[in-house]
Amino acid sequence: MIIESAEVVVTSPDRNFVTLRVTTDDGLVGLGDATLNGREQSVVAYLAEHVAPLLIGRDAHRIEDTWQFLYRGAYWRRGPVTMAAIAAVDVALWDIKAQAAGMPLYQLLGGASRSGLLAYGHASGPDLPSLFEEIRRLRGDGYRAIRVQTSVPGLDKIYGISTGHYEPAGRVPAPVEEDWDSRSYLRHMPGVFEAVRAEFGPELPLLHDVHHRLTPIQAARLGKALEPYDLFWLEDCTPAEDQEALRLVRQHTTTPLAIGEVFNTVHDYRTLIADRLIDYVRSAVTHTGGITHLKRILEYAGQYGIRSGIHGPTDISPVGMAASLHLGLALHNFGIQEYMKHGARTDEVFQQSFTFVDGLLHPGSQPGLGVRLDLSSAKKYPYQTAYLPINRLKDGTVHDW
Repeated sequence: MIIESAEVVVTSPDRNFVTLRVTTDDGLVGLGDATLNGREQSVVAYLAEHVAPLLIGRDAHRIEDTWQFLYRGAYWRRGPVTMAAIAAVDVALWDIKAQAAGMPLYQLLGGASRSGLLAYGHASGPDLPSLFEEIRRLRGDGYRAIRVQTSVPGLDKIYGISTGHYEPAGRVPAPVEEDWDSRSYLRHMPGVFEAVRAEFGPELPLLHDVHHRLTPIQAARLGKALEPYDLFWLEDCTPAEDQEALRLVRQHTTTPLAIGEVFNTVHDYRTLIADRLIDYVRSAVTHTGGITHLKRILEYAGQYGIRSGIHGPTDISPVGMAASLHLGLALHNFGIQEYMKHGARTDEVFQQSFTFVDGLLHPGSQPGLGVRLDLSSAKKYPYQTAYLPINRLKDGTVHDW
């Protein structure tokens, strides 16, 4: 089964997506997600100019060899652009292999370990009444776990607060500038979770994303302050690159910690996993070398009692989401899956077999990933330049976004 073509498709139905479309000599077509939010064209160039030409004539069945060829064979390795490109190839080849076997992909990964995947949705609001309304809406949609974000008094624009459909990347000529003040945030958030618990009771799993904003000691303070409200996890409480910083946080709080959506390889996790400094791995299949590499990371994490919490907002295309679901269904140490529903135009371009019923996701029973790309629909939505925001403190200093 020889690869005959590898085409990079860029489309922007509800937001920008980068998809690798690999075709074999016996007519099978595999899809891989290479979307890197706000830097999509960087991956397009890497795939189209460097990776795709190397795939022609290769045996599509040799997934591990191809992964090593693209990773070890490139002197400049790792990083989000390289690993997103490798991920797209890897997922497309798994899609082809499962189609050739006539099985849904999770069967080739060891079969199902559960009947469905617990998913969490995103609730936010500028004040408590609007936040409560959004939580009720999500529960009505079937979500059994909720991520909670709110505005902070005195801050005008802040991460995670949406009015309608949430998409942080703005289609503007320059990045939007958001506001931040850590002391105001630290004073405000415990009261938010106290109110949410009082309104919705102790059983609803609640999550919160700090988005890398705090110093280690500030993160420790927040984790301790939120202990009475029994969070499912506190995410990205301090910049993730400093693995040792989590040691200080861990010493001061029992609130579970999740980290890793900006990580790309197992090397980013080595200390965090081996020293049990986190509870959930947040990487995406799309940004972490595909199913092959993320599966390795999660199996390593499982030896230390650490579970998966795979990244899954709308900047992961339906192709990347399907890959996450197949992997999550097969993993023994699955924890929870982030899930934001795509818009109608995205669903038109990417025809999907995965389902969301009673709070649980399932990848479906179609052979392969279970996602098909409608090329004619994709062509209707050309790429549009978009930037993720940047963040500034009150004195104008650029801060972590």
